[in-house]
Amino acid sequence: MVDIAHLASINPASAKDATPALVPLTAVEPGHWRALAQRAVEPNGYYLPAWELAVSASARGRTDASALAALDGSSGRLIGLMPVMSLWRALKIPLPALMSAHPYGTLCSPLIDRDAAIDAATRLLQQARQAGAHALVLNDVALDGAAMNALKQALDRDGLKPRILSSYTRASLDATQDGEMLLRDALGTKKLKELRRQRHRLEAHGPVVFDIARKSDEIRPALETFLQLEASGWKGQRGTALIQHGGDATFIRRAVPALAETAQCEIVTLRAGATPVAAGIVLRHQDRAFFFKLGIDERFAKYSPGVQLTLDLTRHLCADPAIASADSTASAGHPMINPIWRGRFAIGDVLIPLRRNDPVVALIHAALAGLNAAHASARRIVHLLRK
Repeated sequence: MVDIAHLASINPASAKDATPALVPLTAVEPGHWRALAQRAVEPNGYYLPAWELAVSASARGRTDASALAALDGSSGRLIGLMPVMSLWRALKIPLPALMSAHPYGTLCSPLIDRDAAIDAATRLLQQARQAGAHALVLNDVALDGAAMNALKQALDRDGLKPRILSSYTRASLDATQDGEMLLRDALGTKKLKELRRQRHRLEAHGPVVFDIARKSDEIRPALETFLQLEASGWKGQRGTALIQHGGDATFIRRAVPALAETAQCEIVTLRAGATPVAAGIVLRHQDRAFFFKLGIDERFAKYSPGVQLTLDLTRHLCADPAIASADSTASAGHPMINPIWRGRFAIGDVLIPLRRNDPVVALIHAALAGLNAAHASARRIVHLLRK
């Protein structure tokens, strides 16, 4: 069985890199991490330090992550960061591989410096090799994103190619468009008219107001409202609401206010009078927003509160010149967000071999394929039981 501590002890980093092959995530200096995030070739709100450090500190099944940290050879500047866990720790597969540390959001594209993208990607791969890993398993990465493209170019230099284990397309928003025009094109006038009727009926419970909480004194109570809404619905019934697990509740209560201090998180809430009927958490990184989670009061389900909130959020993001796009971070074919946000991009799990003609990579691939097949069967059974 291989764990992070064992992988880290196999090969120390060379003196040139000035850092061990694997370091605890908490050993990465937050200021350097934030500076890298500002220069990242591809935004990822879930790998901002305030978020990922909170996840690693207490979130269920995601604690004590390590990191591959790439430094520039001359300046020593941090140019690449990939939070990871051993395959054994993540999936109980006793093979020498490292897997993305999952940040409680469905995007694990690593942070790679736009000014040294190929060098950063090359050094991240070198760090993984020095840690004793035969492969990297990247979950939920943007397959055509700039970070993955940098890794592909670095692999190509070594005669290696990534293997896609699974993929799907998910909804995104082109926030450079006019919000009203975008919604009209996506939903059509008939559907929008129906949603306006529902909103008017919702107004019987009080004026319908869309609120945005950004400042620390606003965002803490807004977060508690969101947590209560999420737990009141089907997630609470299934025991998967954030507030139902102490570690998850601690993580989100730490991460959201910390990101709000740097204007990288906001909570949007839809109210009918004094009653909150829907709320969502939105992260921001560079010019991209990330729609993390949505909670609704299902007593108002006939008024489509989640859709109503998403319509207002769409208008809000399209009116913000700082935001060019938004990632729904939703599952494939999501029935609520897909008809509204009509952009699509490919997300997938990728196996990256670290050595040429390595038979161990075939074992890792087969183990992951078997696990994925077992999970797919389990999901089908659960779906049938719920129906």
